Amino acid sequence: MKHFLLSSFVALLVGTSLCQAARQAGGKWFKEKDLTLTGVYYYPEHWNPEQWERDFKQMHELGFEFTHFAEFAWAQLEPEEGKYDFAWLDKAVALAAKYDLKVIMCTSTATPPVWLSRKYPEILLKQENGMILDHGARQHASFASPIYRELAYKMIEQLAKHYGNDSRIVGWQLDNEPAVQFDYNLKAEIAFRDFLRQKYQNSIRRLNEAWGTSFWSQNYKSFDEITLPKMSQMFMNHHQILDYRRFAAFQTNDFLNQQCRLIKKYAQNQWVTTNYIPNYDEGHIGGSKDLDFVSYTRYMVYGDNEGIGRRGYRVGNPLRIAWANDFFRPLNGTYGVMELQPGQVNWGSINPQPLPGAVRLWLWSVFAGGSDFVCTYRYRQPLYGTEQYHYGIVGTDGVTVTPGGREYEQFINEIRLLRKEATAYNNKPSDYVARSTAILFNHENAWSIERQKQNATWNTMAHIEKYYRTLKSFGAPVDFITEEKNFNRYPVMIVPAYQLADEPLVSRWVDYVRKGGNLVVTCRTAQKDRYGRLPEAAFGSLINGLTGNKMDFYDLLLPGDPGLVKMDGKEYQWNTWGEILIPGETSEVWATYQKEFYDGKPAVTHYKLGKGSVTYVGVDSFDGKLEAEILKKLYARLGIGVQSLPYGVTMEYRNGLGIVLNYSDQPYQFTLPKGAKVLIGNTLISTAGVLVFKLNN
Repeated sequence: MKHFLLSSFVALLVGTSLCQAARQAGGKWFKEKDLTLTGVYYYPEHWNPEQWERDFKQMHELGFEFTHFAEFAWAQLEPEEGKYDFAWLDKAVALAAKYDLKVIMCTSTATPPVWLSRKYPEILLKQENGMILDHGARQHASFASPIYRELAYKMIEQLAKHYGNDSRIVGWQLDNEPAVQFDYNLKAEIAFRDFLRQKYQNSIRRLNEAWGTSFWSQNYKSFDEITLPKMSQMFMNHHQILDYRRFAAFQTNDFLNQQCRLIKKYAQNQWVTTNYIPNYDEGHIGGSKDLDFVSYTRYMVYGDNEGIGRRGYRVGNPLRIAWANDFFRPLNGTYGVMELQPGQVNWGSINPQPLPGAVRLWLWSVFAGGSDFVCTYRYRQPLYGTEQYHYGIVGTDGVTVTPGGREYEQFINEIRLLRKEATAYNNKPSDYVARSTAILFNHENAWSIERQKQNATWNTMAHIEKYYRTLKSFGAPVDFITEEKNFNRYPVMIVPAYQLADEPLVSRWVDYVRKGGNLVVTCRTAQKDRYGRLPEAAFGSLINGLTGNKMDFYDLLLPGDPGLVKMDGKEYQWNTWGEILIPGETSEVWATYQKEFYDGKPAVTHYKLGKGSVTYVGVDSFDGKLEAEILKKLYARLGIGVQSLPYGVTMEYRNGLGIVLNYSDQPYQFTLPKGAKVLIGNTLISTAGVLVFKLNN
């Protein structure tokens, strides 16, 4: 009992410092008393100017607090090269302000005008197969093109000069859903060579060593001999591809950073962000350090079947928003969601109607993670163009509010109610804070592993999800963190399949554990260096001192004939990756392999090191049930109390409020903490239902 109280107290202090640090960035731009702000995309250039005032008036009446302009309007902003027209946008900004709507301004770089594409065709992206993208879609210009950048920066600077000191503009969105580009134009190839010259200090010898070019007669004599790797070509040098992916992410980040710096020359009191699609392994998210914070786009119902039950596809994956919250929030201390669907979309494989209540559920899911704003795409359903069938807050007549629009209205009214009840953001119960857990994440591990999976059934992100899903069932606050963060802030840190490592990083892990941290390290960790090479040492030996183990060998099984691992009398299936361990004298064996020629050999161990512990999980199970039992055993050993929420039900705290969300296909009965007061919903939470309660202070 004493150990539990001590660990809870330490975790409370740690968690409080984490929360305080996390709110510093958001506090500069957002008022805590607002809890969250709600906005909606609007495209003045799509509609008759005589309808603008009617639309802004109805936006205001529905409760929206900001709107979002000029995302795809470069052709309207600069109809001819060097000739700018902001008069139409000035009118829209003025009308929005008339109805108390602040404006997020956008840089329009995702849709260069046709004059630019035709006059400077070298800006168009060239794919690996030689196809050159053309005007008529979006994101068809190359971030590596000097002329594209030059013209984009000129337009952005004019826009920033015009609106940078305008109090009606609260912030800026750069580009739209900027992704990592794999461009095969000559300018991109030249830029890649320059990137390599800088990385390897203009030494082709160092590059040859890093890429292992003596293998298969790949040696280069100069950087000018290097071309962009053909990633679809079988057996292409994976060290070269690793550097190419680094370069591609750098290009995207640099383009965003340069835009941000231009805007900040003129906009001292306006924030700058961009809206990423949460493709976590692309490698660019969080890499543009000049942004004030990051935001994301999240769509939940578009034809996949990742929900729960027969009609789960109408509600969506229960962890899709939670994972994005926990990934984006730690990057800069605050985050928002720039695009959240208001109903049916048009671009999915199948585009069903969301379940009634699902849109509101998603809004509350965003809020629960600690967001400062949420915005929806879009206000009016378009009458022409690629997204004609994409729902809006109002339908095709421009005035009739859609079902999703009503759910936005309901959410806005509920937030207004909570503004009277909420307390400080950091007001969270001690048992919740005590469960705070970090997941160490580096996209480069997925790059390396996915190129040499060794087993076609291996999936790096699915491997990570097995641990994440369990943590959310614990009711644990989770942060996905990078190596830049302070590990010591977290009582537990999970290091899943962290293949690329070096001695300094392993030393930090050892230091974290010796000082009292509890590390969960999983298979495939620290097997290669940062270039993707195996060290000249016993396999996996870089972390022997950390884990208390040696690795004997690893095995891979056919998916149709899986193996078994036994832990505490229960058996679990596996096939993708299994490391056969040789534990040290002081290591505890938690799980062993069954019915193979290494029957009885360790698969999972637990090792005390200094004041902390290392749990090494050398196997990847079929369904995550083994990983769940390992974490349950560990948290019980540490005296950290956890919940047991069924999959589909999540719970978070913020501002003295508890938020419980039900994505499952069954009602869930929630037991309120002692003295808590229900503010929204009921303790019997239906599918797509939300419960919000206030803590007893």
